[in-house]
Amino acid sequence: MINLRKSQERGYADHGWLKSFHSFSFASYHDPRFMGWGNLRVINEDRIAAGKGFGKHSHRNMEIISYVLSGELAHEDSMGNIKGIPPGDVQRMSAGNGVTHSEFNHAKDQTTHFLQIWIEPNVSEIEPSYEQKSVPKIEKDGKLRIIASATGNDGAVKIHADATIYAGLFNGPETAALILDPSRKAYVHLISGTIDINDQPLNAGDALLIQDESKLEIKNGKGAEVLVFDLSA
Repeated sequence: MINLRKSQERGYADHGWLKSFHSFSFASYHDPRFMGWGNLRVINEDRIAAGKGFGKHSHRNMEIISYVLSGELAHEDSMGNIKGIPPGDVQRMSAGNGVTHSEFNHAKDQTTHFLQIWIEPNVSEIEPSYEQKSVPKIEKDGKLRIIASATGNDGAVKIHADATIYAGLFNGPETAALILDPSRKAYVHLISGTIDINDQPLNAGDALLIQDESKLEIKNGKGAEVLVFDLSA
């Protein structure tokens, strides 16, 4: 079963300094049909205005992944990390038994555009931790590259969750396939461009909620950047 959710069906919040699309219920946006998918709880597509950001706030028992698309995200946390996250980097913060952090766009003339992803962990009350890795564009061109997994192998960040996240860039004749376990769930989020997945055309911001399927086939990408999630049911 594959269900298409169009980009315009997402929740949306405009706070002036922050414009955010919500794939699942978050903050003031609530839709009981979209509380998450498997252990994927949040995908927020955020745009932070120049010189603005999220002040210090706390999280607990959540795996939080930031995937920057343009601009740069400045991160500071109670573990002592002070980092800049440019496009191409994947950041993972395990909130564990509690962490405080802030996220800012310090640029004077550029918007920071990024995805904030929350996945429910399979362990709780662990010590919080942080990891950041760069994923070269060439490793995503025409293929699905693992960027986050429970093992952290092959250059991926390690998440404390039963999930794997793939990223891919497709433009032209490239094709890719991913074998799925039908007993699990999968989720596709198209960041940009257009693409066909299992013959379903997708436009930027569209998503597929997938279960009881054994394979994904990706083709006909045009300027497409896509994330694929393999999730516990």
